[in-house]
Amino acid sequence: MTVEIGLTLVVILITLVAFMREWAAPDVLAISILCLVVALGLVDSDRMTEVFRNEAPLTIAALFVIGGALEQSGAVDRIGRLLRDRLSGRTRWAILGFSVVTAFFSAWMNNTAIVAILLPVTLGFARSKEIPASRLLMPLSYASILGGCCTLIGTSTNLLVNGALRDFGIEPMSMFELAPLGVPLAVAGIGYLVMFGPRLIPARSSISGSLEIEDRTTPLHHILISGNSPMVGRPLMETELADRASGIHILEIRRSGARVMKPLSEIVVEKNDRFLIALHRRRGGAAVPAALFARIGAEPLSTVDGIVSELVIRDESSLVGQTLARSDFRQRYNSVVLAVHRNGENITSSIAGLPLETGDTLLVITARNNLESLDSTRDFVLTDVPDEPVNDDRRAHRPLHMVLSWSVLAGVVLVATLSDMFNRMHPDVVPKIPIHYAAMLGALALLWTKVMTPRQAYASIDWQVLLMLYGLLGLGMAMQNTGTAVWLARGMVDMANGLVAPENLPMVMLCLIFLLTLCLTEVLSNNATAVMMIPIVVTMAGELGVSSRPFIIAVTVAASCAFALPMGYQTHMMVYGPGGYRFTDFLRVGIPLNLICWVTSCLLIPWIWPF
Repeated sequence: MTVEIGLTLVVILITLVAFMREWAAPDVLAISILCLVVALGLVDSDRMTEVFRNEAPLTIAALFVIGGALEQSGAVDRIGRLLRDRLSGRTRWAILGFSVVTAFFSAWMNNTAIVAILLPVTLGFARSKEIPASRLLMPLSYASILGGCCTLIGTSTNLLVNGALRDFGIEPMSMFELAPLGVPLAVAGIGYLVMFGPRLIPARSSISGSLEIEDRTTPLHHILISGNSPMVGRPLMETELADRASGIHILEIRRSGARVMKPLSEIVVEKNDRFLIALHRRRGGAAVPAALFARIGAEPLSTVDGIVSELVIRDESSLVGQTLARSDFRQRYNSVVLAVHRNGENITSSIAGLPLETGDTLLVITARNNLESLDSTRDFVLTDVPDEPVNDDRRAHRPLHMVLSWSVLAGVVLVATLSDMFNRMHPDVVPKIPIHYAAMLGALALLWTKVMTPRQAYASIDWQVLLMLYGLLGLGMAMQNTGTAVWLARGMVDMANGLVAPENLPMVMLCLIFLLTLCLTEVLSNNATAVMMIPIVVTMAGELGVSSRPFIIAVTVAASCAFALPMGYQTHMMVYGPGGYRFTDFLRVGIPLNLICWVTSCLLIPWIWPF
C-alpha cells in the first residue's frame, strides 16, 4: 500500500462517516471532498476541472427541465386523479394501481417529482375509501425506485454510471439496456407489495389522524378591530386573541392595507387593524366566534375556507435547519403550525424553537386557496391537492402543454435509442446522437414553444443533485489515479480465491458486489455508492479476466435498491411523516424486498450479460 492509497482510503472513510452522520448537506460534502482530494495531491489541480466534462450532470439537468414540464402541465396528476376515481376500495388493488403508475412514470422522470405529485392524490384516495394511508404510501416510494431501474434515464445514478463508462473506455449503456433486469425486478417487487404489503405494512395514521383531528376544514374569519375595542393600545400577546388554549390562531394581521411582518410578541394592537384568525381545536371546544368578537370589540368582515393540512419538508427546502420562529413561518407562508411529526412522534409543545429537518411533517392551518402558493415555494410536499383555478390564463393551454411535453420526452428517447441502434448497423451512414445532446435539444424545444419559461426551467432543476455529482466524481478520479481501485479489487479477489473454486469465482464476486453495494446505498447516497464501486468492479473484472458488464449492471441497479431504511432514499422521507411510519416499519417491509432484488438480479445478470 502506498501513501497515496492510504490517504485515499482515509478520504473514503471520511466520506462514509460524513454522509452517514449528515455533517452537512450532500452537495456541500461532495464539493468539500473534491477540494480535499486536490489539496492532498490525490488529484492534480490542473485535472480538477475534468469532472465538469462528464456529461451525466448536463443530461440530468436537461431531464429535470423535461420532467418539470410534465409536472407543470398536469400530465402525471391527471392520470393519478383518473386512477383515484376509478379504483375500488380494496387495498391490494389500490397498491397495484398506484404502484404500476408510479413505476411507469419514474422510468422517465425524477422519482421525487413523481412521489410529490402522487402523494396528495394517494392520500385523498385513502381518505375517501377509508384505507390507512400507510398501506399505500410505502409502496408508492418503493415503486418509484423500481421503475427508475428500467431505463437509462430512470435515475441520476444510471446516468452517472453511464458517464463513468466513457472515462474507462467502455461502451455506454443504451436507453433500454437495463430493462431486461429492471422490468422483472419491478414486477417481482410490486407483486411482493401487493401480496404481502397489507400484512406487513401496519395500519398507521397520519399526523392529523394520530392527533384525533375531528374536522380537517375550518372557517377563517376576517375581523376589524373597532375604535372602542379593549385591545387597542395593548400588546397583542396580552389580549384574548393570544389564547391558544381556546383554539385561537392568528394567520395574518393587516394595518393600513399592508401586512404586518413582525413577530406577534412585538405587535401592539391599533384601531382598524384587520386580523385573519382560525378558531380550531383538535377535539373541539374552540371559542365561539360571535361571543369572542363581542368581547374583544371586533367586527366580523368575511369568512374564507380554511383547511388543516400536512406539509412535508423537502430536502432542498430553505426551512431545513431553521426554527419556526426564526423563519417567520406565519408571515412567510400565511399558515399556523399546530404540531410537528418526526421519527414517529408528534411534537405539540415548544415547537417554535425546534430546528426543522428534512422529512418533518408540519400540521398547519391555512386558507384552502393558499395551498397553491405553498406548493409554488417548493419548500414542501403537499398532502392536499391545490384547487385549480377555473379562469386562469396560465392553465388555458395545459392540454397542449401536456402533449408537447410528452412529445419532447418521447422524441428524446426515440432519437437516442434509434440513432444508437442504426449507428451500430451503419456506423458510416447514421451518426450516433448521445443522450445528453438529445435531452438538451428537448429542453430547448420546451423553452422555444413556451411550455416553460427560463425561470421555470431553472427552478425545476435540482441543483443540489448536480453539485453533488460533480463533487463525487473527484473521489472516483482519486481512486483511479492513486491505484486505490486496483488495490481494493485485488484484495477482494485474493480473499475470495482461497475460498471459492476458480470457475465459481465470477458468480460469487457478483453476488458479493451486489450485496455490498446494496448495504452501502442504505446509508450513503446512491450516487456516492456508485462512484466508489464502479472503479473497483471494472478493475476487478480485469483481474478475473471476465467481462466487466455484469458487475457494472449489478452496481447500477443495487445502488438504487435502498428499501430497508427510511433515510436510504429521498422518497422514503417524503412519505415517512404522512404515513405515520416508524423506523422498524421500513425494516420489516424493506429487507425482504432487498433480498428479492438481490436474488433475482444475481440469477438474471449472468444470463443477460454473460461473464
